[in-house]
Amino acid sequence: MAITGSGSLAISLVLFVISVAFLPKGAAETLTVEGQNLATDNVSVIEGETATISCRVKDNDDSVIQLLNPNRQTIYFRDVRPLKDSRFQLVNFSDNELRVSLSNVSLSDEGRYVCQLYTDPPQEAYADITVLVPPGNPMIESREEMVSEGNETELTCTAMSSKPAASIRWMKKGEELTGETTVEETYDRMFTVTSRVRFSVTKEDDGVPVDCIIDHPAAKDLLAQRQLDVLYKPEVKIVVAYPNGLTREGDNLDLTCIAEGKPHPRRIIWLRVDEDMPPHAVVTGHDLYIENLNKSYNGTYRCVASNAVGDAYDDYALYVYDAPTTIPTPTTNPVNTQDPRAGEGAPQKIDHAVIGGVVAVVMFAILCALIVLGRYFARHKGTYFTHEAKGADDAADADTAIINAEGGHNNTDEKKEYYI
Repeated sequence: MAITGSGSLAISLVLFVISVAFLPKGAAETLTVEGQNLATDNVSVIEGETATISCRVKDNDDSVIQLLNPNRQTIYFRDVRPLKDSRFQLVNFSDNELRVSLSNVSLSDEGRYVCQLYTDPPQEAYADITVLVPPGNPMIESREEMVSEGNETELTCTAMSSKPAASIRWMKKGEELTGETTVEETYDRMFTVTSRVRFSVTKEDDGVPVDCIIDHPAAKDLLAQRQLDVLYKPEVKIVVAYPNGLTREGDNLDLTCIAEGKPHPRRIIWLRVDEDMPPHAVVTGHDLYIENLNKSYNGTYRCVASNAVGDAYDDYALYVYDAPTTIPTPTTNPVNTQDPRAGEGAPQKIDHAVIGGVVAVVMFAILCALIVLGRYFARHKGTYFTHEAKGADDAADADTAIINAEGGHNNTDEKKEYYI
């Protein structure tokens, strides 16, 4: 009886199966030794993708290569697929390699696949297929929606239905937080991982994101994020709207209270520490207005803001200076009104330029007066009158002039002397 080529292949397959069946228990595993001709690799594949198994022979002497599944069913005998599973496809067949692909991998495909070389004795090599299942989108929850500053908050992050179990990390403002992790294995060989982290918050944490980062060989860039919602008491600051410089008697004072908090301050009050408010003080919302200041108003004025978290305040110390008694003369270097040392008792600066100008004017006036007097005396030099030749102008000659002159010998008779 003639035997066709396909019949010969079938008979070889049957003989090989019988020979394997009659091997002692465990003999197939002991045949895998170092230095054998047969080799393969373990495979990790994501669920739903394609895995490839390669059975390689270094020095083949025309021996038959076949691939078995974890149940030791023949998937491929040489280039023939006896197993009726179309997901297995032949990629390459030669004397030195049998390469088979498995598409749409599921968890049921996981296990140890066997490469067999039909020699005497037979050789085996094992390829473990590991199916990876990425976790679903992580969920992050908070113990409370809002937390007050100084209190502790707790966040929980869950990565469900993964294989292998995922690892979870926490990050806040670039720093890693330490969490407590629990791993639960489900009935379908899947894992659910839960991580909890606790930490105290401050007002600076308001609006800061906290990241739950999932690390898994089948997933990348998988994270959940939650922004912190922190309540904090008000921040208060008093601003002087008027005056810009020193507060003096008779002036008006206008103060504004600026308060910010979360929630927004619901109440703002003004008070005078340890004393009653002045009779002229007027409070309008955030503003305090005091007119016609005097020294009796000196003291500490406080703005207090309140919200659901707590109270906060800011103080303003009022000191009223004396009112100015004279109108200051403008100078090139005016006194700095912002400097408290420029108030009462501060020495006034002397303007040497003004004094120099006055001295120059006086000296110029004296010089002008001296010039005028000098010119006057120069004009009347040698011209003057005496009474010694009085009456000599009408005399005919000199002798007569002497005789007629007052004080001449003509008058000597009029002089009388009396002796007692």
